[in-house]
Amino acid sequence: MRYLGIDYGTKRIGLALSDDAGTMGFPHSIVGNDGRTLGGVVNLIQKEKVEAIVVGESRSFAGTDNPVAKDARAFAESLTERTGVPVFYEPETFTTQEARRDFEGVHIRKSGNVDSSAAALILTSYLSHTNHG
Repeated sequence: MRYLGIDYGTKRIGLALSDDAGTMGFPHSIVGNDGRTLGGVVNLIQKEKVEAIVVGESRSFAGTDNPVAKDARAFAESLTERTGVPVFYEPETFTTQEARRDFEGVHIRKSGNVDSSAAALILTSYLSHTNHG
């Protein structure tokens, strides 16, 4: 089963795809968050035969929705309406900060790598604790 991971941001959206077995997420790309974004992600879902979407759940440290959460949820609901693919949510606390570091703690300089890597971390986290087989 193929999954799409999404790290939703107001300027950029990081995308990750799982392996065919649905066991691990891998960075795919970033897209600008503009009027063409929804259609582009719908096309990716169809092209890659995605069967489930995992969106990073934006929350404050107090556990309440942060300002991005409402827009991320609306984007996810629009994807389901257009594709019929179900959406699941995974907490995303610290994924962007984690994605900024490589295995030796050196910062990654390209923000695009950060966004798609954060999406891969969100997706892998979800897959690691979900029975998807």
